[in-house]
Amino acid sequence: MFRLPPSRGGALAGILVLVLCGVRAASAQDARASEPAAAGERDQGATPEAESGPGARAPGDAAALAVHPPELIDAAEAAYPEAARAAGEEGSVVLRLTIDAEGRVTGAEVATPAGRGFDEAAQEAALRFRFTPARRGDRSVASRILYRVDFRLPAPPVAAVAEAAAPAGQAPAAVAGAAPVAGAGAAPVAGAGAAPVAGAGAARPALEVSVRGASEAERLRQSAQAVQVIETVEAKRQSADLGEVLSRAEGVGVRRLGGLGSDARFSLNGLAEDRIRFFLDGVPLELAGHTFGVANAPVNLVERVEIYRGVVPLRFGADALGGAVNLVTDRETRGSRASASYQVGSFGTYRLTLSARHGHEPSGLFARASGFFDRAKNDYPIDVMALDPESGRLSPARARRFHDGYLAAGADAEVGVVRRPWADRLLLRGFYVAHDKEVQHGSLVDMRDGRVVSPPFGEVAFGRQTGGALLRYAQPFFGKVRLDALAGYSYVRTPFLNVARCTYDWSGRCVERPYRGELEDTANDQSVHQHTAFARINAAWSPAPGHLLRFGLSPTRMTRTGRNLVVAEPDKDPLTAKRDLWSGVAGVEHEAMPFEGRLANIAFAKVYLQGVRTREILPSGLLGDVDRTIHRMGAGDSLRFRFTDALYAKASYEYATRLPTPEELFGDGVLVVWNLHLEPEVSHNVNLGVILERAETGAGQLRFSANGFGRFTDDLITLRRHLGYSEYGNTLSARSVGVESTARWTSPGDWLSLDGHVTWQDFREGSTGARIQNQPYLFGGVSARAQWPGIAARGDVLSLTWYADYVHAFFVGPEDHGASRSKAEIPSQLLHTLALTYLVERGGRAVSSTVEVQNLTDEKAFSFYGIQRPGRAAYAKLALSL
Repeated sequence: MFRLPPSRGGALAGILVLVLCGVRAASAQDARASEPAAAGERDQGATPEAESGPGARAPGDAAALAVHPPELIDAAEAAYPEAARAAGEEGSVVLRLTIDAEGRVTGAEVATPAGRGFDEAAQEAALRFRFTPARRGDRSVASRILYRVDFRLPAPPVAAVAEAAAPAGQAPAAVAGAAPVAGAGAAPVAGAGAAPVAGAGAARPALEVSVRGASEAERLRQSAQAVQVIETVEAKRQSADLGEVLSRAEGVGVRRLGGLGSDARFSLNGLAEDRIRFFLDGVPLELAGHTFGVANAPVNLVERVEIYRGVVPLRFGADALGGAVNLVTDRETRGSRASASYQVGSFGTYRLTLSARHGHEPSGLFARASGFFDRAKNDYPIDVMALDPESGRLSPARARRFHDGYLAAGADAEVGVVRRPWADRLLLRGFYVAHDKEVQHGSLVDMRDGRVVSPPFGEVAFGRQTGGALLRYAQPFFGKVRLDALAGYSYVRTPFLNVARCTYDWSGRCVERPYRGELEDTANDQSVHQHTAFARINAAWSPAPGHLLRFGLSPTRMTRTGRNLVVAEPDKDPLTAKRDLWSGVAGVEHEAMPFEGRLANIAFAKVYLQGVRTREILPSGLLGDVDRTIHRMGAGDSLRFRFTDALYAKASYEYATRLPTPEELFGDGVLVVWNLHLEPEVSHNVNLGVILERAETGAGQLRFSANGFGRFTDDLITLRRHLGYSEYGNTLSARSVGVESTARWTSPGDWLSLDGHVTWQDFREGSTGARIQNQPYLFGGVSARAQWPGIAARGDVLSLTWYADYVHAFFVGPEDHGASRSKAEIPSQLLHTLALTYLVERGGRAVSSTVEVQNLTDEKAFSFYGIQRPGRAAYAKLALSL
């Protein structure tokens, strides 16, 4: 366990200033012009690397259709720089243009600069070009091309010629309707071997057009899978943590016990906690280092979040009941990149992230490293009923939390080779993460008139240290088969300290007592050690165009033991018993894409296995060996039909199984006892929805989705409380049905965007029909973003974003017991957030600064009864990318 140190905010800020200075110095070296791309040269930044993760598509997949490059249909005049004209100077600028699926130029990066004002003039004109979009098969896709603009001063009229780049061996597309103009313009180019154009000089070798297919995020959204993808580009610039980012998605609820670092309850379509599985790049989150939960993972180290609703793909090898969440980090292995972020804010909050990668193309060597540091005091004010020492009575008071600190830090490094004949990817990753959390209160808190009555804890604390290694290997074979495999080991140590001889009040004063322990009057000075070995083996085979078979096998072996030093005799300490748990998921999946890809269907079958080996006390009072094996089957299907490029419908079903977790089987050795005879949870999961991915209108771009879901579960595992102890048991069946919807509108020119989402879910016990207690059933949110590009200089963007999150009131206890006015209730809440961001982009580098105010109106906020969340809080964040 490690304790919270004094603030290091000043030192961290100093480090960041030095980094920023280095970025500015590097920007000043833009005169270091790269050589123009020769004919046939590959544009490295344009084509996405073949994905070698678990979700990669095999060679021969029907998605690999013919690619047609974009063609220029509407050119714009480039203004000849006056200073260059006066000095008689000429120049050539090579731009890397990013073109979206509608043919609009969304980015113009200088690949080969000319300086003297030519670069800016060429960029300004190119951003007004219009192309026919690139196409993959019969679908429009985004693309990136190299495009040269020549500025020349011939003797008669001054002219500038813009040559459209084309793939090696192809003639450049003609500039439709273009003609030389005085000053600067675009002259038609007849072809690769064309004669010189008057005033333009000799025709030059054609440059290569590199078409970017759909990104992995776009491919997932448009696949048959029941998945929602959240890209974190905006979130990385703002101070919201990953829990807040996820809670702004339809169907997702994130409820917290406090501020940064506190336990968070994640729910998806009504199902929560261990019924949802979490992953980092396809590896179970707890085995990949982030054992403090998905809500507290550093958002700046995550590229996107994939949320799978009730139907989980085979490649994860998961036994999830309600779905899965996969955090995807930067998996690109080409070129070099570095990024950093630093955040400071209310209640002693500091967050720092650093990451860098470098790939050496000739040798295939690759290295990547990242790290983070989080610290928060969480000393925000709350309303309490404090004990008056003079009268001995409780009276209303305003107090600050004083024992709720959080400290986390971690680092990982990955090295290996990529794109070699014998291995598309062979990478070894090592990691170490540790966190320490002070505990201010238990899970049950008494309230009176909206104020906390329960006394605070002053010394209870727990932590977790995780270390391990992962080896990944990916390689295509025989042109139609691809193997993706990983193997890893993880060690987790979980200390828990509860030995205080004090009772604390809200002033932090200690009143001594004769026994130890603040939590349930039971002392603990314990440490649990867990060793886990695991593997994920996925193979994909394309037997014919439009068909893909996937096979998966995911074995896991876990052993656990521990020690509670409060128990004098180890033989009487239940934590010392060695627990041995192994599990595995195997299956097969078939994907078909008939009717030229308009229809996509994924059918799958899974097998679940789990074995428990340990010792337990028999009814005779003697210890006996337990060797138990569980076997279950599952199956499902996902279907997508595309009506147009933008409009499609999805339906999916899975008969899902969740195996008991180690905590549920073995308890915690203190207040929760073991139950080695738990049965798996099972559920029939159904989704049906329609998605309008992108609709262009005269009033702007529209996106819309609506989805209905059903979760019909049996043998739910819940915590049952008894006199003096608790245990997990299979207690009830339940059903959750509901609808969720989201909509987005973006104005022409992307000046203004509006988003909204809403979820209604009805989660009830199967036997009585009573609503499941302590669960929100109606929630949603809206956001608006206004942005002003080029406010101070070309490439700068100022944006103002407003969020409003709403949760409708719900009862804490059973809905059908007692009078409504006497029931404990979480009131309706509407929380506002306002963020102001300034973004500067220069030559592939970006620096952003954000000031954000959360809970703008200082609303009294609760996720759980009696546990008050932070009020108004202000944050500032700097983020840079090189």
